[in-house]
Amino acid sequence: MAELEQHEGEQNLDKKIEETRQRFKNEYLQESAEKYDSRDVDRLQNDDVLVEGYLTWRIYVVDDALKMIDDSFQWRKEFGVNDLSESIIPRWMFETGALYLHGYDKEGNKLFWFKVKLHVKDAKTILDKKKYVAFWLERYAKREPGMPLTVVFDMAESGLSNIDMDFVKYIINCFKVYYPKFLSKMIIVDMPWIMNAAWKIVKSWLGPEAISRLKFASKSEIQSYIGAEYLPPHMGGTDPFKYSYPPLPDDDFQTPICDNGPIVSEDDTESKEGETEGKDNLESSFNSEVAVKPKKVNFIEDSLRSEDNDKGESSARTKGARKPLTTFKGPLLDVSPAEELSFGSGETEKRSLIILTNVTKNQVAFKVRTTAPEKYRVKPSSSSCEAGASVDIVVSLHGGSQASPQDRFLVMAAEMDNAGSQELAQFWKEVPKVKIMEHRLRCHVLESAKLTVSPRKDSLLEMGTSGQQELSTMLMRVMTCNSRLEQKLNTCLWVQKVLIVLVLVLVVLNLQCLYLLGTSQRPS
Repeated sequence: MAELEQHEGEQNLDKKIEETRQRFKNEYLQESAEKYDSRDVDRLQNDDVLVEGYLTWRIYVVDDALKMIDDSFQWRKEFGVNDLSESIIPRWMFETGALYLHGYDKEGNKLFWFKVKLHVKDAKTILDKKKYVAFWLERYAKREPGMPLTVVFDMAESGLSNIDMDFVKYIINCFKVYYPKFLSKMIIVDMPWIMNAAWKIVKSWLGPEAISRLKFASKSEIQSYIGAEYLPPHMGGTDPFKYSYPPLPDDDFQTPICDNGPIVSEDDTESKEGETEGKDNLESSFNSEVAVKPKKVNFIEDSLRSEDNDKGESSARTKGARKPLTTFKGPLLDVSPAEELSFGSGETEKRSLIILTNVTKNQVAFKVRTTAPEKYRVKPSSSSCEAGASVDIVVSLHGGSQASPQDRFLVMAAEMDNAGSQELAQFWKEVPKVKIMEHRLRCHVLESAKLTVSPRKDSLLEMGTSGQQELSTMLMRVMTCNSRLEQKLNTCLWVQKVLIVLVLVLVVLNLQCLYLLGTSQRPS
């Protein structure tokens, strides 16, 4: 039954989206529009992905999706989610390090860590703590829309005093109601046996759509979900990361490397500026291989002088690179592809192309960063783009490196008001953060790459993983169908009891009538 509803929902997705919007407008907005933030209502009317997320999570049942949207939007206005910022949250919450984003699981999902031992139940601060969770989730939702999270509850050195069931229920509701489709897995690591009863209650809160995503793991089992490079030492990992604030520890991006070696860091550029002129002849010998534009940019003179050379170099550099098919429309740059770069093991699959198109009337500076600088070569990784022009950026795997779903790329852009010559490194130091456009790209590993390392082993793993996903989906459908059948059964049982009572009443009335008839016919 649930499977049939889902199939029909997928077939009529556009109609479902339009129906959801229209019914929300007619049934919810007209009654009490002040319950919601107008920005959320505008997003619902214009963002198909947002509506699809609610529909998918509620198995394409519009009534259930509308109830979920209503609850979610009321919560967002109550907590002021659209206006949450780092300055609003109390500083001590960031300093404790009880919650933060860092690293990725083996499926490439960002990790949301909850250090349970650092949480203390306190009714006076519970509202601020809930807003703190909302801050992190909203920050991630804006940076990587549509990408799921893996929540890790680190139970090491925790006890009953650290368990706050109201707070845990709130976190679960965030993924169950407020951020649909955001939960990849919820992993409980090294849970003390004394807390078994508490987590049985938690499982009942998750509901059929999320129960299959709850995982309990020991220190020896956690590496089946998260690689050692993103696990702390007390879990058997090798991650040297230690939480500190400021800044916020959710930016894993670093400057990539060119074929000629590391790009000069922005901090060191000034000290090495004098040496650059003396090395012009040496660097020119590499320009035929690496099309890295100079740090000092004067497009008024240089663009006319080298336009033909740039075209030839660009075509040679992009030859064999995978062309993007989708485009993200940004305020400063259009970025192609919109969401992911694809890499494989074949010679034609080791290079991908990023195309940046300037949609402003001014010159725009850009730079590309990655979470795996040792694996990728980016050419050019930092330069400028004139108004209306496009720049081709080639991202290639270095040596025998293999792409991973955990890898990410960050495209940063900022408008340059001065049309003349300007030092890029100095520009990036001075430009305000609010004026910087950021767009993230994830890495998609083609099937051919997954099979190259160990065909038999990987094929078995893929079959096992896909089988587990199918089993989880089927389990979710069965449990949803089962819950609905239970509701119908309870209704039938209630009706049956009422009918039995009515029958008994009728039997008593009949017996009473027969008794009265019998007594009235007796001779006096």
